[in-house]
Amino acid sequence: MTEAIDIKKLYEEIKTVRQEIGFIKKHMFDPDSILTNTEAKRFEQSLKDLKQGKTTSLSEFKKELGI
Repeated sequence: MTEAIDIKKLYEEIKTVRQEIGFIKKHMFDPDSILTNTEAKRFEQSLKDLKQGKTTSLSEFKKELGI
């Protein structure tokens, strides 16, 4: 009888752990989505370059490389 109780107890614990893991996965953030200060500065500079026409399109870049 104690074996059946232990199995039921284990089942309930596993069920709880699965729910908690599901919650963690759902609410976890991606650390790669946060920019460092350096990355943020580079991003801002790239936007300025884009607005000022200082960039090259992918198709132009491919032409330059002969691809």
